[in-house]
Amino acid sequence: MCEAAGDDAGCGADTASARRRRVPGHSYPRPCVKCGQGSAALVIRVGDAFCRGCFREYFVHKFRAMLGKNRVIFPGEKVLLALSGGAASSAMLRQVQEGLSRETAKRLRFVPGIIYVDEGAVRGQSVAQREQNLARMETLLQATGFPYHLVHLEQALELPPSILQPGPEGSSKPSTSYKEAVEGFIQQQRQEGDGDSLSTQDMPGGSPPLPRLPAAARTQELLQLFEAVETSTAREELLQMLRIHLILQTARTRGYAKVMTGESCTRVAIKLLTNLALGRGAFLAVDTGFMDNRHGDVMVVRPMREYMAKEIAFYNHFFDVPTVIMPPLSTKRREKPSIHRVIERFLLGLQEDFPSTISTVYRTGEKLSPAPAKASSESQRCLLCLCALDIAGEEELALEPTLIIEEPEPVENGCCQDTPAAGAESRAAFIPLLCYGCRLTFKELGPLATLPPYVRAEAQRRIHRAEMKQQSQEVPLEDEEPSKS
Repeated sequence: MCEAAGDDAGCGADTASARRRRVPGHSYPRPCVKCGQGSAALVIRVGDAFCRGCFREYFVHKFRAMLGKNRVIFPGEKVLLALSGGAASSAMLRQVQEGLSRETAKRLRFVPGIIYVDEGAVRGQSVAQREQNLARMETLLQATGFPYHLVHLEQALELPPSILQPGPEGSSKPSTSYKEAVEGFIQQQRQEGDGDSLSTQDMPGGSPPLPRLPAAARTQELLQLFEAVETSTAREELLQMLRIHLILQTARTRGYAKVMTGESCTRVAIKLLTNLALGRGAFLAVDTGFMDNRHGDVMVVRPMREYMAKEIAFYNHFFDVPTVIMPPLSTKRREKPSIHRVIERFLLGLQEDFPSTISTVYRTGEKLSPAPAKASSESQRCLLCLCALDIAGEEELALEPTLIIEEPEPVENGCCQDTPAAGAESRAAFIPLLCYGCRLTFKELGPLATLPPYVRAEAQRRIHRAEMKQQSQEVPLEDEEPSKS
């Protein structure tokens, strides 16, 4: 047991007093731990004090080291940067800009593009606010000189059902090794006189003109979809699903092999615990790892996942990185926010008193393997998240309540939906197509009629295909019975 050394019993008081004693009584300029010459401008962690110049080198090196260590982005590949306007994605865009500049010693070798998804309709913005936000974002995107794509969340209602089908994996994997691809790219640059590696075939001037805002009817249809969702947690999950599907569709139609997202270490840690609470423990490595190849032909990479939110905030402040902050999803009951917000407040609160909280959760997620998330056929993939269906083995006991609760919805005339055509539009028919986590979310998405059309169309296709497969397996058995008798 712990024994107190004085009259004050208990080690809690000693710990608190020791924490207070570690705080210096006076402030003074600390030297930079790297160069030892300049005065420290910030302290990232205890003992890690950097001046501005060394902090910039440290920040840039971490980004380049993350890409170089994983070696999944090949030279000459088209990479789509998912820009939300927040701190992390804006810092990621700045790193790509500096990495492609001619003054950089070791330039990045991929061809970038940018996509921005306008979510103002579901975030409570008025028409004037949305137009102002889009004008500001378009100005920032034009200043980068990269090809960019402005899409609206309303366009998710027009997506094709094929977006829920994984593409061919071979299209995202170059035939040569990474080393051979780099050597060939360097030789090609030397032959061309070290010209600019950026392609001009998809520059901003060549992008198709989009209306400033979608039609009011389409916006109202999107709002009805979100208003029908019962909980804030399901609303957050629905927004994430529509956003990634829009980005994926743009990447496929524009020929991008990779998509870069700006999740920081803090965001990854929050997402890890959130997915555990949502029943997605089997897919943590895919949802939070550096690369996510569940879509087959388009790979999602997260190069900012080792940056703390504090580091990104200091970098954007010191080097004037422009950001656009969007309001959160509106909720009618503020006293009961979503699971995402509850876990975010919990982790950030612990981080204030215990600075290693975020990094500990993040490092724990690094030990997970993505093997359980792989699927060999379409019938083994979830309809919404495209991960492997975790519905076999010991999970059946946990899945049983979801199967019992969900029952076919009655049609408008009051009859029960017993026919196969009606069963394709019943809530119970969707359940076998979903993983455990998506089943819990699907139960709170409201009536089936309000779901995006591409989700219902793909579900009907899978259900009819499963019925045809089952019928084809039953026919030979009926033909063999007379011959055996």
